[in-house]
Amino acid sequence: MKPAMKNNLTALVTAVAITTSLAACSSNPTQATACSLPQGPNLERAISAARFDLETGCEHEFDGYFQRLLAIAEGDPKKENKASFSDFLLWANDAGLLSKRQARETYNRYFGIKYVSLISDYSVCAQTCPNQSDVMRDMNRELADKEQGLLKISADRLNYTRASNLYQETELVLEATCEACGPVE
Repeated sequence: MKPAMKNNLTALVTAVAITTSLAACSSNPTQATACSLPQGPNLERAISAARFDLETGCEHEFDGYFQRLLAIAEGDPKKENKASFSDFLLWANDAGLLSKRQARETYNRYFGIKYVSLISDYSVCAQTCPNQSDVMRDMNRELADKEQGLLKISADRLNYTRASNLYQETELVLEATCEACGPVE
């Protein structure tokens, strides 16, 4: 074989090898399927699968995983589910996926009685009253999350009733307080 032909053949083989390697890297099948949301009715298995995925490159999908876990837990409501979500959120904080504050607020949004959407301002007249409808809308959305967490996931009717009553009481107190404040300038 002539040296020029040998060099061309070597260059062609090298080019094919490089192209094949690049194609393999760009279509990494494990990455494409690694972030599949957990399936099945078993919450503990789903949490285990979610933790694995979130530790191995899917951390950007945390919210989707959390919502999927909530949906799975609705299929088997029981009081123990609260502890499972608490443990999962503590793990998420330890893994650096959520700050301590985010983990606490997420848990309380679904499983606590008090409202994280009701910011405790010292100046209700100046801060909360001008945004009263926004505050109540946010609390109403949170009440729906508490219904999911407390009723549909944890079967905790007592605490859901307490959260619902707190919503109604807050609405009345806020309305009366803002009326007493008078027009805000």
